[in-house]
Amino acid sequence: MPNHSDIRFTYIGGPALLIEVDGLELLADPTFDPPQEYQAGAFVHSKIAVPALEASQIGEIDVVLLTHDHHFDNLDHSGRDFLGKAKRVLTTAAAADRLQGNTVGLEAWQSIVLTTASNKTLSVTATPARHGPEGMTVVPLSAFC
Repeated sequence: MPNHSDIRFTYIGGPALLIEVDGLELLADPTFDPPQEYQAGAFVHSKIAVPALEASQIGEIDVVLLTHDHHFDNLDHSGRDFLGKAKRVLTTAAAADRLQGNTVGLEAWQSIVLTTASNKTLSVTATPARHGPEGMTVVPLSAFC
């Protein structure tokens, strides 16, 4: 694993975070839409802040780490469009089935190893977690370790 000086984080907003590790660029949960409301069944979700970076300001990404595709706060319209700019998208197996394209679905506790520019390795592991209040279904979320 690279030492701390080889890692750079850029907070974009909401869950979106650009992670640069020894020349490897990862983007967690791309959300680039401007403030707006999203209708989701009986619920309305409101985005109230502008992201620090627009999708157009970010070049091609090596890997998108997509925790899940169920909610606009983790994958909004612009973020969904952005997925095609990534060489690979790591997400849940169910999300990969829905999204297709360059997505790789990981089952709970499954790992994939990425290689950095200097041949160092970074392991990405899908960790099970509950997203939402008590009683919600546990789903594997992609998290990197």
